[in-house]
Amino acid sequence: MAPAPFGLAVAAALLLGVLVVQGFAQLPPWPFAALLVAAGAWLWSRPGAARPFGAALVGLALASLHGQAAMALQLPAERSGQGATLEGRILGLPVGEVDAVRFELRVTAAQGDAAALVGRRLRLGWYTRPPDTLPVIEPGSVWRFEVRLRTPRGLVNPGGFDFERRALEQRIAATGYVVKPDQARQLLPGTGLDHARSRLSQRIASALPPSQARFVTALALGDTRGLSDDDWQVLRATGLTHLIAISGFHVGLVAGFGALLGQLLHRALPGNRSRWPRPQVTAAGALLLAAAYTALAGFALPTVRTLLMIAVVLVARLARRPQGLAEALAFALIAVLLADPLSVLAPGFWLSFLGVAWLAWCLPRLHAGNVLVPFVQAQGVAVLGLLPLSVWFFSQASLPGPLVNLVGIPWISLLVVPLALAGMAMEPFSDAAANACWQASGQLMQWLWIALERIAAWPPALVWLPEPSLLAVALAMAAAFWLLLPRGTPGKPLAALLMLPLLWPAIDRPSQGEFDLVLLDVGQGLSMLVRTQHHDLLYDAGPAVPRGLDLGEAVVLPALRAHGVRRLDAMVLSHGDNDHAGGGDAVVRGMATARVLAPAGWARKGMTVCRTGQAWTWDGVTFSFLHPTPHFPYLGNQSSCVLRVEANGTSALLPGDIGRHVEARLARLPALEARADVLLVPHHGSDSSSSLDFIAAVRPSLGLVAVGHQNRFGLPKPIVLDRYQRYRVALLDTAHSGAIHLRLGPGGVQVRQRMRQDRRRYWRDAVPGGSGYAVGSPEPDR
Repeated sequence: MAPAPFGLAVAAALLLGVLVVQGFAQLPPWPFAALLVAAGAWLWSRPGAARPFGAALVGLALASLHGQAAMALQLPAERSGQGATLEGRILGLPVGEVDAVRFELRVTAAQGDAAALVGRRLRLGWYTRPPDTLPVIEPGSVWRFEVRLRTPRGLVNPGGFDFERRALEQRIAATGYVVKPDQARQLLPGTGLDHARSRLSQRIASALPPSQARFVTALALGDTRGLSDDDWQVLRATGLTHLIAISGFHVGLVAGFGALLGQLLHRALPGNRSRWPRPQVTAAGALLLAAAYTALAGFALPTVRTLLMIAVVLVARLARRPQGLAEALAFALIAVLLADPLSVLAPGFWLSFLGVAWLAWCLPRLHAGNVLVPFVQAQGVAVLGLLPLSVWFFSQASLPGPLVNLVGIPWISLLVVPLALAGMAMEPFSDAAANACWQASGQLMQWLWIALERIAAWPPALVWLPEPSLLAVALAMAAAFWLLLPRGTPGKPLAALLMLPLLWPAIDRPSQGEFDLVLLDVGQGLSMLVRTQHHDLLYDAGPAVPRGLDLGEAVVLPALRAHGVRRLDAMVLSHGDNDHAGGGDAVVRGMATARVLAPAGWARKGMTVCRTGQAWTWDGVTFSFLHPTPHFPYLGNQSSCVLRVEANGTSALLPGDIGRHVEARLARLPALEARADVLLVPHHGSDSSSSLDFIAAVRPSLGLVAVGHQNRFGLPKPIVLDRYQRYRVALLDTAHSGAIHLRLGPGGVQVRQRMRQDRRRYWRDAVPGGSGYAVGSPEPDR
């Protein structure tokens, strides 16, 4: 029997074709992709076994074309860092902070070379310093200002967030910030859907205390700006993140209200019953209300997917050709992929479709004796079926989540959300009635929140897992499938064993007498993980940008967890500069740390002072401090803790930000103490460091440069690169390589991974050869 043109087999084949492209390091030429679309569409249209193959070709070709189009929208790399004067309309809801506001802009007019940006989407920030104040930026308003733009660029680390992938998925052409704020002008006031959302959000905030308003605005409008990092942490620990913003379930709930209104309308107009049958009126009411609510939510992707599935079912009903849940799911999947193949890059795509798919497969077998039993079974299906993807995308699992969801889902979806939506429905007619509904919704959510905070305070509530391999996820998906088969299916205990590679993966640790260096990509800053067979040391924790991310929390902690680190045996903060120590507090809060070492004069209470002569051995690896000497005053960079690590004759030197004077002292040390195979280039390649005498004394074969892409300091300096070239030192840097993983031991120095090169993707800028500098070879000479 030939596969149906829009059935499950064709939908799966189309998805497979789209997925294959996301692993490409480079996209095929567009003429070739266009030919594939034509060939695939022809095969798809023909009945027969080749139809899924045609759909796969269409998926591959469309994903390639959309990827090329999205990349073409981005600001060319050669224009990154340049200024531009432009006009544009504010998109979405701006996020305000104490001294900054962040927003997205659709460019409507621009001057000079920037005219190519017209119609494109930018992500911008507007920063101020006291006594200046931030402007009120209304959603939907039109502005003219001068900005400085950059090509979308992120940090590439194990377990880290891939901003370049997100920028591609959302078609963000550039990021940047407003310059000359005093010359910025608002041309038109706020209008449109986003402005209406903002007005409703303000209405809710005026009717409720902030402790309640933040939840009601999130649940009713998808406006999560009021939720703090601590709020999100509670939601993650209790497994309720999927409910707090507008989800597909809420769209379905609104569609149910629309169906009810359609039935009431049909009864109220008896003269038109013959012309408009009740099923059609009910379906039309559900579809219209669901579409309106999706628009009010800002067309968030989960709501759009749900709307498509509802539309498929209801349009089929309007046409008197009803479809089952599986057919509707397949049709919606095909519609989403044809409209936007890049939606597969978002975790929400997978969690939404796969969650519905699991339920659609298991629903016919769920116990129908009462309401509670099927609900509990559905929760079990969702938890087990989505666990592999949750670990793949987020590297975490909530232990109390399944039980919390049993209460949280009906409480939020059947009590809190309906009251919040009722308030919005009442708002045009009666402020008092709207306020009463919102206040009841907020109070119910606050009662639940008190319990959630207590549950989240349980230390094991949120379990972090190492970064899984694709094979481990595939095995876990197979295990979930087998475990969800009907009762009596043999081999289920054995199938559960397939979960082990996901939940207890084998960690690639050094052997006795070896150690690893993992230089993390923290932009213009430093953080390096040093690993032995059974111990972990963190050298510096990256910056905490005053107007941006705390990279200790955003990069360092996820990378440690991705490597399977559960406890730090030591953390060395080389000195007090923000780019080295800024993320230290976040690391200590997020992970058990046995001791923290820092230089005298800056070390805070509870820290141990590092000084020359301190040494210890872990698993056949010797750690020793070469600087500062006893009684050395705290002089910032010059007081950096200089750490030397050695195993079986192979060594690394981590000197922080020392300058030439300290380098001169180290160069006079005995050769066996100063010598190192790997050198962490001092002070990010500044001309104040890396003197010729120091390089000659250390004689490294490989230098590592912790540096930010296109940093404002121009580091590493060309004159410094020339010095390393003179001594034939190979260089690798985080700006071009992302995170860098080395292993040192009896076999010498092994470069095990450079993430930008070894995990290449077409949306990522990567220099194939290595560092991007014409210095030495990317592999050490010895």
